[in-house]
Amino acid sequence: MTLRDPGPVPPPPPRGGGAVPTTSAVPTSEPVPPTTSTTDPVTDEPTAEEQADATTGGLHWWRGTPLSGRLVAISTVLLLVGLVLAGVTATALLQRTLVGQVDDKLRTEGIAQVNATSTPWEGSGPPTDYLGVYVKDGRFGTLFAPRTPVLRERGLPDLPALTVAQARAREGQPFTVSSDTGSKWRAVAYLGTENSTGETVAIIIALPLEDVSATVRSMIAVLAVSGAVILLLGGLAGWWAVRRSLRPLRQIEHTAAAFAAGDFSQRVPAAPTTTEVGRLGAALNGMLAQIEQAFAARTASEQRMRRFVSDASHELRTPLAAIRGYGELYRMGALTTKEQVDDTFGRIEGSATRMGTLVEDLLSLARLDERREARRDPVDLTVVAADAVSDLRALDPTRTTRIVPLTSGGTTGPVVVQGDEAHLRQVVANLVGNVVQHTPAGTPVEIAVGLAQRAPGPDEPAGPAFPVGVIEVRDHGPGIDPEHAARVFERFYRVDASRGRDSGGSGLGMAIVAAIVTAHHGHVDLTQTPGGGTTVRVELPLLGA
Repeated sequence: MTLRDPGPVPPPPPRGGGAVPTTSAVPTSEPVPPTTSTTDPVTDEPTAEEQADATTGGLHWWRGTPLSGRLVAISTVLLLVGLVLAGVTATALLQRTLVGQVDDKLRTEGIAQVNATSTPWEGSGPPTDYLGVYVKDGRFGTLFAPRTPVLRERGLPDLPALTVAQARAREGQPFTVSSDTGSKWRAVAYLGTENSTGETVAIIIALPLEDVSATVRSMIAVLAVSGAVILLLGGLAGWWAVRRSLRPLRQIEHTAAAFAAGDFSQRVPAAPTTTEVGRLGAALNGMLAQIEQAFAARTASEQRMRRFVSDASHELRTPLAAIRGYGELYRMGALTTKEQVDDTFGRIEGSATRMGTLVEDLLSLARLDERREARRDPVDLTVVAADAVSDLRALDPTRTTRIVPLTSGGTTGPVVVQGDEAHLRQVVANLVGNVVQHTPAGTPVEIAVGLAQRAPGPDEPAGPAFPVGVIEVRDHGPGIDPEHAARVFERFYRVDASRGRDSGGSGLGMAIVAAIVTAHHGHVDLTQTPGGGTTVRVELPLLGA
C-alpha cells in the first residue's frame, strides 16, 4: 500500500461557541393579578366544587361527555399510540438496516480501496463518496476524498486523531461522527503500514450518512401522512361503529321515556341475548312487563274497590231506606191498626235481617282477604256432601237430591282433604243455597264427590298433575249464559239482580265460595251441566299433599 503525504489536513473549524448572554431580572411596576381561590373566605376550607374536583380528579368534562364520544376518543387515542409506536419501530429498523449496509460497504469496498497498490480507485476513477485518511504523529494525511462539491455540501467530518493503540482497540468497529455542517458520517478504523518507512499508522475510512438520513426523513414523512389518513379513517369508522353499536341503547332510552310517559305497551326491540345490549334489553323488557302487570293489577284493584264500595253502599242503602220509611210512617201515625203495625215491624225486621246478613258476608270476605292461613284439619267431603243433601231435603222436599260418584261407573267413598271444616261446609251450603234461590222448585240437584288429577294452572309453577279431592254441585235448571259464567264469582254480581234482591240474596255468596277455596289453595270453576243446568266444581288438596 502506498501512502502519499500531501501535507497536513487542517482540522475542521469549531462548531458553535460564543459567549452566552446573560439577562438580569428587571423589576416591573405592572400589578400582579390576584389569584382566584376556591376556599371558603370564612372557614378557609375547600368549597364543594373544590372537593368534587379533588374527588374526581377534575374530570367533570370527561364525565359529562357522552359514552359514544368517550369510546371514539379512547379508540382514536389508542390508534394514535399504535401508529406512533409502529412508526417509531419501523423508522428505527429502517435506519438500523441502512446504517448496517453502510457499515458493510466500509468493511468491504473501503478497505479494498485502502489495499490498492498504486492509485486509489484504480480502474474506476476518483472516488465520489468515500473519505480515507491516515493519522501519523497526530496529523492527518489524505488517502482519497470525495469531490469538492460533495465536501462543500456535506461538510468535513470531525474524525478523531487516533493513535495506533486506539486504532487497534477499535479496529473494524464502525462509529458515527458529525461534520462541521451538522451532517453525520459513518467511519471505521484500521491499521496500515506506510510503504516508505514501514511504520504502522491508523487509517480511518468514512462514508456520509446523508442518504440514510434522507431516506429516514422520507420514511417519516410517508408514515406521518399515511398515519394521519389512517387516524382520520379509523376515527370515522370508530364513530360509525360506536353509533351503530349504541343504537339499541338509544332505542332503550326512547322506550323508557315513552313508558314513563304512560305508554305501558312499549317494549325494547329484541336483540341477541349473547350481547350485553341484548341481555340488558331482555332484562328491561321483563321489568317493564312486571311494572305493566303491577299497574294493571293496581288499576283493576282500584276499580274493584270502587265498584265494591258502590255496590255495598247500594245494598246497605236499600234496607236502610226501607227501615227509615217504615219508621216515618209509624211516627206520622199512618199505621192505625194493629195488623198494619205488625206488618210494618215485620218488614223492618226483614230489612234489618238482610242488612245484618250483608254485613256478616262483608266481614267474612274481609277476614278471607287478610290471607290468614286456613286450618289444616282432615275433612271428609263425602260427609259434608251428605249433610248438605239432608239439609236441602229438609229445606225443599220437592227437589230430588242425591249423592253421585264423580265419574260414571265410579263409587262413592271417603274423600279426605285438609282444611277448615266450617269454611268448607259454608262453601257447600252457599252452593246449595244458590241452587235453591235461582232454580225453579222441583229442579233436581246432584252432589258428586270423588278424586281427580289436576294439572297446574297458568298462574302456578309448572309441574306434573297431582291428585285432588273434588266436590261438584249440579243442578238441572235453566243454567247460566256463558257471558255471565265468568263473573259469577265477583262480589255483588247477580245474573238477575231483581230476583236476587227479592229472594234476600246479597250477591256475595259465590264470592265467599271463591275466597274460601282460594284460601285452601284450591280451585273453583263453573261449567254447564250436560243436558242443561249449572255445575260448580271445587277442587281441594288431599290430606298430606
